[in-house]
Amino acid sequence: MEHTFERLVRFEADDGTTLYGNITDASAVSNLVGTTANVLDGNLEIGFSKTTRTAIVKKVLSPLPAVHYFICIGLNYKKHAEEASLPIAENPVMFAKPPDALAGPDEAIPIHPIAQSQLDYEGELGVIIGRDAKDVSEAEALDYVLGYVNSNDVSARNFQMPASVSGGQFSFCKSFDGFAPIGPIIASPKVVPDPQALALVTRVNGEQRQASTTGDMIWSVRQLISFASQGTTLRKGTLIMTGTPSGVGLFMEPKAFLNDGDVVEVSFDELGTLRNTMQFQRE
Repeated sequence: MEHTFERLVRFEADDGTTLYGNITDASAVSNLVGTTANVLDGNLEIGFSKTTRTAIVKKVLSPLPAVHYFICIGLNYKKHAEEASLPIAENPVMFAKPPDALAGPDEAIPIHPIAQSQLDYEGELGVIIGRDAKDVSEAEALDYVLGYVNSNDVSARNFQMPASVSGGQFSFCKSFDGFAPIGPIIASPKVVPDPQALALVTRVNGEQRQASTTGDMIWSVRQLISFASQGTTLRKGTLIMTGTPSGVGLFMEPKAFLNDGDVVEVSFDELGTLRNTMQFQRE
């Protein structure tokens, strides 16, 4: 598919309007506020077109205004499977998040009281589908990608472990409002030609917790798109969260769950940094 941007940012301009822009300078992604963006007309549904206008980024918003369907992949990094002492399934482990799980960069994530006791982070590569896809082959899978984005699969482990609480399912513990922050930009395949050659770092309050590469994935982005689209239409705007590497708080010794006010940063090569503060709600 044709891409009219390198790094897509959705932002609030000085006059309060919400705009889409293209960032051509890779160095600007680390600090977008105050940056000049080349304004794009259009949206995800109708596509984007270039203009001659520019605007200053006042506030960075979620690069997608809404996601109707999150496809999430569990246990998709070899070292993560090893730290969890879990066998690798024959097919990708898939679950979903609801639309209201979406949050943007620099947003505080509201943590409901029932999700606070074992709150965890999962830095993940997000893949955004750019046109409807069904029965896609692995060979053509990347042709359906709009772009790539940092994401955090926030998880309430007390509803995931033990199985007697959850029945072995993942969805509820990962589906609270705001539990799928993404951003700050969407990098097009022009910028990320090979999604299996990206390095990830996840930090909590500045401390490195996860450091890996997408080369450790069990199922590649190509394989995930192809598998998920078999007999199922992946609508334009679907976001696939491709799994997390080793280093999550659940498997640290001692366990390192998140606390009120903790800041989680997820950074993939070329994608900037997704930064969110955990904000515990009161009873």
